[in-house]
Amino acid sequence: MTHSDPFDIPLSELRQRRSMKWSAVDADVLPLWIAEMDVRLPEPVRSALHRAIDLGDTGYPGSLPGFAASFADFAHRTWGWDIDPGLCRGFPDLAASGQALLRHFAGDDARAVITPPVYNNFFAWLRAAGITGVEVPVGPDGAQDLDGIEAAFADGVRVALISNPHNPLGRIWTDAELERLADLAARYDAFVIADEIHAPVVHPGRAFRPFLTISDDARRRGVALHSASKGFNIAGLKSSLLITAADGPHLPDELDGFAAVGHLGALASEVAFSPACDDWFQTVREGIAARTAHVATRVTEEIPGARADVPEASYLVWADLREPLAADLAEGRRAGDVIRERGRVQFADGEDYGREGRGFVRINCGTSWEVLDEAIDRLVAACRGGRSADSARAGAASPAGAAAATVAARR
Repeated sequence: MTHSDPFDIPLSELRQRRSMKWSAVDADVLPLWIAEMDVRLPEPVRSALHRAIDLGDTGYPGSLPGFAASFADFAHRTWGWDIDPGLCRGFPDLAASGQALLRHFAGDDARAVITPPVYNNFFAWLRAAGITGVEVPVGPDGAQDLDGIEAAFADGVRVALISNPHNPLGRIWTDAELERLADLAARYDAFVIADEIHAPVVHPGRAFRPFLTISDDARRRGVALHSASKGFNIAGLKSSLLITAADGPHLPDELDGFAAVGHLGALASEVAFSPACDDWFQTVREGIAARTAHVATRVTEEIPGARADVPEASYLVWADLREPLAADLAEGRRAGDVIRERGRVQFADGEDYGREGRGFVRINCGTSWEVLDEAIDRLVAACRGGRSADSARAGAASPAGAAAATVAARR
């Protein structure tokens, strides 16, 4: 089965999905919250998974060196980044590797820099690792506060956990920001954990630089985390890589979760990162760029007082609804709750990403045009104090959808 547009999936078919995005909301709610796409898998990945199922190849993972080698080839083709596959360690996901690295690098100080509003599960990683977050918020324009990070390092913090491209803002760290961060890490004997999971989904015309390619200090002081889960929509298959350079930080042998990598995830990732999926991936990237620009424009032009910038990467749009929802926010309500209740559409609430996100929502644009425009119609109506015709009919007898609100909006 082939489709010219991987996002062209009828709503009736999407409603049959059992992943968290679709199962954790009421049946009348359009879910544009958690960061998984409504997209058909690339045919080579589908075929590889079907072959494994047909063979009953669903046991424990092997060494699967092809996964790391395939990503290394992808990194070279995409960013000119030369990786030694032998220096890649496998983990089921970035939560597992991130928590292990936080414990290792933070040491007795037990603190780590984060830059909110930032990926909400960073807060969960810190709690699970027993680490205290030292928050250095980004500026109003999304620029990183390197002076603030330096102050934290000078105070004894030994690790910074960064999201690049930055989730939820969709902004790519500049080379100058990364160079200074690496310099600061070297100067203060600190380390950098770079969550680069959204890097494959950089929009056409934008450039991304992996942290480990920035400078000698970055190689020696940094660790990069990658996965096919966002770019190829296989988050549920549980496979990711922790990457260091030959002269990078020493990591103990026990800091290796490869045995826990999902076997099907490693098989799928190996194929996803291969040239066989390049055409599919280019189509998806172009579709994402068009959708995010469309949503940012509609939010800014159709909702008085709202603002949304076109992201440089990812399928996520960060929308500022503080002015149109000012009365609701003054009553202590969350923007995401208001929109869900009035419009029957679920976005990720900005406060999940830190207190700086109050009054914002994160909109997942990785879906069909049909679903996307209906969701924005509902958002526009909700911000104007009412409901779109479709959401009013759908929500007439429905509960508020509290299940989704209690599940942290992931990536």
